Amino acid sequence: MSKMAAIQMASGPNLNANLIEATRLITMAADAGAELVVLPENFAIMGLSEFDKVKIREADGQGAIQDFLNEQAAKHGVWLVGGTIPLAAHDADKVRSACLLIDAQGQRVARYDKIHLFDVALPDTGERYVESETIEEGDQVVVVDTPFGRLGLAICYDLRFPELFRQMAGQGVELIAIPAAFTAITGAAHWEPLVRARAIENLCYVIAAGQGGYHVNGHETYGDSMIVDPWGRVLDRLPSGSGFVLAELDMGNLESTRRNFPVLEHRRMQCAAT
Repeated sequence: MSKMAAIQMASGPNLNANLIEATRLITMAADAGAELVVLPENFAIMGLSEFDKVKIREADGQGAIQDFLNEQAAKHGVWLVGGTIPLAAHDADKVRSACLLIDAQGQRVARYDKIHLFDVALPDTGERYVESETIEEGDQVVVVDTPFGRLGLAICYDLRFPELFRQMAGQGVELIAIPAAFTAITGAAHWEPLVRARAIENLCYVIAAGQGGYHVNGHETYGDSMIVDPWGRVLDRLPSGSGFVLAELDMGNLESTRRNFPVLEHRRMQCAAT
């Protein structure tokens, strides 16, 4: 059986400091036996302004953050889900929030661009988020073959849209990586139910890596990174602070769960394409 890890951080506006912290946590997870490591959303930068990420955006295929991911994966011999990084968009004033999958040789295998953008206001705190001001949405569902099974990629707010994950199920998904940066308010209310629901309804493993803590920009993220099995059981979790969670990926358990409880075969309604 393989081991998978989700890393939790509280990133700030300093790119180099964030990469140093990510290096420390990737090393710890790899030393603990992880073969698949998932970084959180915005691991490389949580700026003072949402426009800070636009300033450090990289061209697809080249740049310091992409080099970092490739080097870390190859150095530790792990498959690395690179949270999200800001890549150039068609709009010169925006980025694509891109999740890159890197193999154990340091080669890119897949790229997923965040589809659902977080444009909301939280009345209890006065916080307002308008990701569409700085992020250009993606439009492709991504599920790829890995040594660990069919892996789907999603990002944070995507978690609230079950039709995305149903499309993944139609493509044979067996485990889903979800880098995230849920707010403290929405995380306390909805994070665990949503993560577990996506695992239960699709009978798959979910590896949810979150930002967790207080950030220099004044925001607080929820954390509670977790790994959930196809029956909805939380195998490991980190409620707060920097660190990682680790669990075994048991494909025999996934196969027996699907065989004995064939809910995916009982579907009668199909989702419209996104």
